[in-house]
Amino acid sequence: MKPPAHAVEDPVTPAHPGPDSRPALILANLGTPEAPTAKHVRPFLREFLTDRRVIETHPALWRPILESVVLTIRPARSARKYATIWRAGHETSHSGSPLMHHTERQGELLASALGDAVQVRIAMRYGKPALRRVMGELMEAGCRRIAVLPAYPQYSASSQGTVIDEAARFILAGRDQPELRTIRSFPDAPAYIEALATAIEGHWEHYGRPDPAAGGRLLLSFHSIPRAMHDAGDPYRSECERTADLLTARLAAPEGLIRTTFQSVFGPAKWIGPATIDTVAGLGAAGCPRLDVICPGFMADCLETLEEIDQLNRQAFTAAGGGDFHYIPWGNDAPGCVAALAEQARSALSGWVD
Repeated sequence: MKPPAHAVEDPVTPAHPGPDSRPALILANLGTPEAPTAKHVRPFLREFLTDRRVIETHPALWRPILESVVLTIRPARSARKYATIWRAGHETSHSGSPLMHHTERQGELLASALGDAVQVRIAMRYGKPALRRVMGELMEAGCRRIAVLPAYPQYSASSQGTVIDEAARFILAGRDQPELRTIRSFPDAPAYIEALATAIEGHWEHYGRPDPAAGGRLLLSFHSIPRAMHDAGDPYRSECERTADLLTARLAAPEGLIRTTFQSVFGPAKWIGPATIDTVAGLGAAGCPRLDVICPGFMADCLETLEEIDQLNRQAFTAAGGGDFHYIPWGNDAPGCVAALAEQARSALSGWVD
């Protein structure tokens, strides 16, 4: 005898998942093109360079320049640079981006460190997965408590500020709003300073250390910001200097060993300095026998560390007459980096989870 029709179950149709009300942590980074081609770089740059936190020039003046000049020339140039760092075997996929790959891995390791009481997601301020989309998916699934952790240790309006702006836009657009927490910055957090120091000391144990008496140096290279932003009150430079001071003390570095510089400038505006590329070339011309460079503001390797520092700056140093050049990675899935992120995540989630 056949069972009643209502008793027949469809074996290929999964049950609808129930709501997930666990608090969520979103690890947010800057973003990346989906592939190293001008076609994919152009919309990424357009989104990035139309953010008023990044380019403060009035759109009526900036957009014609952006559309007719910048987005005509720069996508192909940037695509060629991205192609030099894209992960082998993933040449046309999003996961070929080092920034995406390392951020995904950080999300996995954070989920393991925080346990099942928290759902961990990653998001990008520009490109995919978009922050507001991720927040919307969490809300649709039943989450009403969201903590956003921007992956920038030092605060700037053009980094943390724009991530928090985007989270606020989601709040403004919603009728049913989540409880939202954000992390402002962590330039002096113990786990963060320890992660930097541990990476440097581990590198020195393996490769030896630069001798300041012989002219060797360690550069702490941070992303620069326009001088106009600094003059308007952006606290970024002071937070970078706070990190540098604490790291110098933690390493018990001799006088003259460590210098703080700033990288990744573009356009005709004046930026805070000294510029990393100028410092590197000057040290090379002076016959510096050994130069180590670490980028404390980048928690995941990306175009600015792998191409700009480990390729362009390396070439500038050696071409000018310098000796050995060492880029010191410290972030990505290194235990110290994950511990630094977890320290901030637990602070943001305090009271929501045990």
